[in-house]
Amino acid sequence: MTAFRFKKFVVEQDLCAMKVGTDGVLLGAWATGGTRVLDIGTGTGIIALMLAQRCPQAQVTAIDIDEGAVRQASHNVAQSPFADRIEVLHESVQDFDGGDGCFDAIMSNPPFFIDSLNAPDRQRNIARHAETLTYGQLMQAAWRLLADGGEFSVVVPFDYRQRMEDEATFVGFFPSRVYAVRTSARKPAKRFLLAFRKHPCPCERTEITLGDEAYTLLTKDFYL
Repeated sequence: MTAFRFKKFVVEQDLCAMKVGTDGVLLGAWATGGTRVLDIGTGTGIIALMLAQRCPQAQVTAIDIDEGAVRQASHNVAQSPFADRIEVLHESVQDFDGGDGCFDAIMSNPPFFIDSLNAPDRQRNIARHAETLTYGQLMQAAWRLLADGGEFSVVVPFDYRQRMEDEATFVGFFPSRVYAVRTSARKPAKRFLLAFRKHPCPCERTEITLGDEAYTLLTKDFYL
């Protein structure tokens, strides 16, 4: 399938190594929005599109280091109702100069494989392996670009949660929301949605299961 249809936009994905998946949809529906939003590693552009739909006043910047992903996201944005509020840039977040402390919401569905073998496909390696963007680099960039009262949100596999939280703590972030995501009520969490802020705050902790009432409520404005 080369295209994924949502209620208000279509995501084509033939040029992108990472296709539309549950992780991106969850993060796009869950991440805190704002008026200036940054999507790091945008891929198909799905998270940027979801945030633009959720936040009518938002100006969204979407960046990616992969040329195919940038072309794909640019096309998807241009075909959407939100084209005038989303900018897609071919940049690494390490070099991105969007204005320090300018974004009140930042999110990323980052490359996560650290110790596993690379795949033969270079484009897929960039999208899935943390060689071009380590967790430490991601946290440092998010800290630099995030406004003082903003929130940074990520989605990670369960076995990479601790590494992400450790890097967040190292740069000075505090957890603000932690959602465990189960594929079945009888199985342990497979994914974690994590959100961080620059100052100490109460941390909301909960669980959702794919297909349950909470998940349906979270994604109802997007899925057909």
